[in-house]
Amino acid sequence: MTDLVWETTDTAIDYTCPGFDVRRDEVRFPDGTDGEFHYVDEPPAVVVLPFTPDGDVVLIEEWRQAVGRVNRGIPAGGVEPEDAADLESAAARELAEETGYEADEFEHLVTVEPSNGIANSVHHHFVARGCRPTAEQDLDHNESIRVDTVDYETLLEAVLDGARRDGRTVTAVTQYELTER
Repeated sequence: MTDLVWETTDTAIDYTCPGFDVRRDEVRFPDGTDGEFHYVDEPPAVVVLPFTPDGDVVLIEEWRQAVGRVNRGIPAGGVEPEDAADLESAAARELAEETGYEADEFEHLVTVEPSNGIANSVHHHFVARGCRPTAEQDLDHNESIRVDTVDYETLLEAVLDGARRDGRTVTAVTQYELTER
């Protein structure tokens, strides 16, 4: 496998914005030639598949500028430095901030690198059970989120027929189906 490894000889941030950076690595390829590789550099994220006591799923609707539409999916957000050692706390924080819901329990579902050809993103997916509305949302200045609930079977059908395109939601529901049901 070492014949596939690129050596990073230098690295720098070319662009910074809220939520991520664009990083440029100077690299040496296995054949000895040099080049550059640019990628999105962002902190890890938590993704929550939240179930109410009745088995419904708490969803969010949020504008996504990159695709130019309202996205209907599950809560997710970046891991803060103080959360790095306790991803379950990060998942609880993001669920509360985005939805106003709190969960009785969290279970790790899967960790994935959703776009490792262009980003160093790592998403830690959790299932949250016993979710109840307990407070108001605490949104960031650039978030506009509406909260709703949907029957799990309806969400599953939307994932299977392609109506739900959010990758985090599709990953969580698919993994849940494969491992939990």
